[in-house]
Amino acid sequence: MVASPVLVGRQDLLALADRRLGAPTGEALFLAGEAGIGKTRLLGEIVDRARLRGYDVFQAGASPGDTELAGGPLADLGAELRRHPATAAAGIRLEQRLRELTDGDPARQRRLLVADLSGLIARPGTLIALEDLHWADDLTLDVLARLAQHARTARFMVVGTYRSDELYPRVPMRQWRTRLLTQRLAEEVRLPRLDPAQTAELAAAITGSALPGAAAAALHTHSDGIPLHVEEFLAAPATVPETLAEAVLARASRLSPPTRALAEVASVLGRSFDLDLLTAMTGDGPDVIDEALRELTEQFFVRPSPDGSGYDFRHALIRDALYAGIAPLRRRALHAKAATAGFPDAVASDHYERAGRFDEAFRHARAAAREAAALSAHREAAELYRRAKRTWPARLPRSDWAGLLAALACELTSIDEIEEAAACYAEAYDVRLELGDKAGAAALVGDWVAVRHLLGADLEARTEALRAALPLAADHPQTCAELHAELAAAYMLDRRLDEALASGEQALAMGIEDRARCHVDATVGSVLLFAGRTAEGTRLLRDAITRASGLRYEAQTARSYRMLGSSMSVLVEYDEAARTLREGIAYTQQVEQFNDRHYMAAHLAHVQWATGDWAAATTTARQALADGGGITTEITARHVLGYLALGRGSYDEARDHLTRAERLGSGMRELQRLSPAWWGLAELALALDDAPTAVTYCEQGFSASAAVGDAAYLFPYVVTGVRAHLAAAGSTAARAWLTRTSALLTSRGIPGTLGALPHAEGLIHLHEGQTGKARACLSEAAAFWTTRHRFWEGTAVLLDQSLCAHRSRRPAEAAAFRSAAHDAYASAGVLLPSQPVASPAVLSARELEVARLIADGLTNREIAAALTIAPKTAAAHAEHIRTKLGVTRRAQIATWIAAGQT
Repeated sequence: MVASPVLVGRQDLLALADRRLGAPTGEALFLAGEAGIGKTRLLGEIVDRARLRGYDVFQAGASPGDTELAGGPLADLGAELRRHPATAAAGIRLEQRLRELTDGDPARQRRLLVADLSGLIARPGTLIALEDLHWADDLTLDVLARLAQHARTARFMVVGTYRSDELYPRVPMRQWRTRLLTQRLAEEVRLPRLDPAQTAELAAAITGSALPGAAAAALHTHSDGIPLHVEEFLAAPATVPETLAEAVLARASRLSPPTRALAEVASVLGRSFDLDLLTAMTGDGPDVIDEALRELTEQFFVRPSPDGSGYDFRHALIRDALYAGIAPLRRRALHAKAATAGFPDAVASDHYERAGRFDEAFRHARAAAREAAALSAHREAAELYRRAKRTWPARLPRSDWAGLLAALACELTSIDEIEEAAACYAEAYDVRLELGDKAGAAALVGDWVAVRHLLGADLEARTEALRAALPLAADHPQTCAELHAELAAAYMLDRRLDEALASGEQALAMGIEDRARCHVDATVGSVLLFAGRTAEGTRLLRDAITRASGLRYEAQTARSYRMLGSSMSVLVEYDEAARTLREGIAYTQQVEQFNDRHYMAAHLAHVQWATGDWAAATTTARQALADGGGITTEITARHVLGYLALGRGSYDEARDHLTRAERLGSGMRELQRLSPAWWGLAELALALDDAPTAVTYCEQGFSASAAVGDAAYLFPYVVTGVRAHLAAAGSTAARAWLTRTSALLTSRGIPGTLGALPHAEGLIHLHEGQTGKARACLSEAAAFWTTRHRFWEGTAVLLDQSLCAHRSRRPAEAAAFRSAAHDAYASAGVLLPSQPVASPAVLSARELEVARLIADGLTNREIAAALTIAPKTAAAHAEHIRTKLGVTRRAQIATWIAAGQT
């Protein structure tokens, strides 16, 4: 006996599974752990319990190499469904759909795949069990994610296993798992190693008697408490081997020679192997094959596949140990034979490469890569193009090598492998120039420059590269038009709107084709948005999305979603931004345009922060930061995380995120990368009563916006700058600031930015004691921010209104505004004291005087002059007041005074 008759140390996990199986609705449940920890055994127990509860169970699994084979596990699931009369039709439809994937719209085909499987959900009590999801491809994972969403409303479960120690950055399962867990669409349990007592219990169950204490301790030491290792070590002859591979090979040495040879052939074929293929590979007769499989089964090396079509190794580690034990030349010969057995191109290319037959490996890898790219399976395509690159036949023309590099770079860009993509484009460009193909080299520059932008290249470097490429394409109008389109995009990203429009018009004048036309339309649409022509810009971008998706230009569709969604998030059009970003994220997830997906997720986090959904913003921004490989995603995510930390009073964390974003953005020198960081740092300085620093950052933001006539990134500075100038120098400086900034805002006329003007005006009136005017302006601003769902200024204005009401001798109104501010902050998870945290007696008489002057809006210098004390003494009093009241900002001291606590 080499397998335990009982499951040891997993009772808590079985109890959890029982609760989930007994619930009226289902979910996706992940069983995670390292190789050999017992995931398959636990899954088997869950399957048995599900069947006892009346569930219909369908099982499938992924195998090594499936990440390069779109829909491999789904094909297995289709075969499983087809064998059951009640689900045969669904299985046939699923298999047919997989065959049709290369035809038509890939996104539509994926939706249809989910629709085909959704019929299972209508059957109460269905469980899909899937093994080794760490080997699954993106198409399979996308379909399972959609099923997981449906499972929350029906008695339907997806239970999958995967190796937690093999979720490398490029493994599709890594991001997919994280996303489902953070969206609460799945639950994960991790199987721990067995402790010494559990290891001894497992050994006793296998051997039928307790081991001596020393032997049990040695077994636990060598096995590390991993159940598979325990079983293999116990089955090995003589003393306990040092490694699992040694244990497996020691046990295999007792097999008969024909059986050992067949086991080696099977290990070359993979974790699972087909009987017909095994027979063809060995050349043995049925009697020899049957006897060898009987021996392997009895010795617990293999087991029949659930669908009856072949056999599986009991664990991948057993297969790996046997495979590693094959002599090198025999292994190559076996792979060569397997390569000709009729596998799909992706699998055949792997066998050919391992056989050292690189010409055939290249041919099959390139064919499989093209097919994967057509299916929008860009991760698979990238891996296959990498194999084609490794196995490149030197006899082929260098022009083909340049084409391969460009194709690989395109796939790498889609999956956010930016640095490698840039290197491939650079080499492809050099090869084209070496061959004298100037036009071919020029055709690469647009995409290459876009990738360099994601690595932080500034506007000057990008436009210089694009203009240098124009003479190379002098005899190719279409390539010239595409270069001008990319120039328009480069200028637009720096918010140099006039130059962007000029380059876009130049591209259009050249009669550009559909792909470049979609690119230009998205660029011009964004320019119109930031020029204040919201309706025109939105219409043009929506048309670009429709046209590009209809023509199946995935990159252009993704870019159009990205431009519209991110622009709207900046222009305070949050409803449109959220809708577009969610559509774009769903689309880019389907077609595996991951760089665009991660960037849009970062902007969705910005919308969630801006509208007060700070819990969701935190989750979304952190995930975007973890997923993203491009610098623009990181910058945007850090802006959001900095704002969130600032709002929660975590000032050191806020400074860290914002200064890192500023440092990253400084290399790009783009307004949209730098200005949001400066604004956050200005707000941070205000929170720390450092008005001069706040003024400095505001002036930087103004200068950057004024240089390009921007209003979208300037508008948050308007109120922040007025507060800073009032604190640092008084109303004269604040009014001069408002005059300068309002000129830009009114000239652009972007609707979502204009509420900053009455808000700032109201603050100046309040500082000057004109409470009637202040009240009217602040009321107008409050209504504006509420309509726009802008949380930051919308809550701050409530405190401003509370202070205004207090100075107008309206205590009830002041309390009502403060209460509303308290409720608003509480909804975002931020504490704003609704009751005094200190009594008047806690403050000294002098501190009460200082507190009242702070409430009147005086700076520390003005307080010092009024009380004839040193400015440092006034600052010390202000700090003591904040400490005693348990607040962090001067505005909170003012509202404490306004609430009548003195």
